[in-house]
Amino acid sequence: MNQVIETILAHRSIRKFEDKALTEEQIKTIVQSSQAASTSSFVQAFSIIGVKDQQKKTKLAELAGGQAYVAENGHFFVFCADLYRHQLIAEMYKQDSDQVLESTEKFMVAVIDAALAAQNAVLAAESMGLGAVYIGGLRNNLEEVCKVLKTPARVVPLFGIAVGYPLAKPDQKQRLPYEHVYHEDEYEQNQETYIAQLKQYDQDISSYYEKRTSGKRNDTWTGQMAGLLSKPTRMYMKEFIESKGFNKR
Repeated sequence: MNQVIETILAHRSIRKFEDKALTEEQIKTIVQSSQAASTSSFVQAFSIIGVKDQQKKTKLAELAGGQAYVAENGHFFVFCADLYRHQLIAEMYKQDSDQVLESTEKFMVAVIDAALAAQNAVLAAESMGLGAVYIGGLRNNLEEVCKVLKTPARVVPLFGIAVGYPLAKPDQKQRLPYEHVYHEDEYEQNQETYIAQLKQYDQDISSYYEKRTSGKRNDTWTGQMAGLLSKPTRMYMKEFIESKGFNKR
């Protein structure tokens, strides 16, 4: 096993950081690593907004649901789906590209490009001894997030990544079983097998929580997911995305 794979397999979310800012060199390396990720048809449909201003970080922490580590970290990156530059290109060439830019396909390209770039960013950060955590809570109120970051049309902040020097290293959460995730030649649809794997995974996760909290918590993964699926969240998203010029066709 090489060092890259060891770094990937050692990943865990870090939510407590030292009060120490990243250097400009570290920031540039992380961004350049993001840019090295694969991109569909060389479209490069993403942008990254680095947030240094403490007032803005504090406001984003509030909008993300009061997550302190959005404000308290070495650097905060916001990854955006971005077709703004492509709109400008269409105008440069005096062509009407609204049908293409507003398509579901181009929205998917922008989201996938941003996600691939972000994973490279996290891997780069962790390879430098830093820690990171993804922040999906920015999507709680994207209208206000866009105001804070002053994003134009055809740009949608998707999530943030808080990066910094770890203060603590939590235990790693076990992922779903390999056999449950990897299907060969066709999708495995034997429900008895599927449910048996989920029940075994529930036991593993319950044991993890029980050990981590000294017996104060022992919930299961399927229980968490059932709770998540019972409460509609961010139901404004479709209209908001369309209002930004995405996913309209």
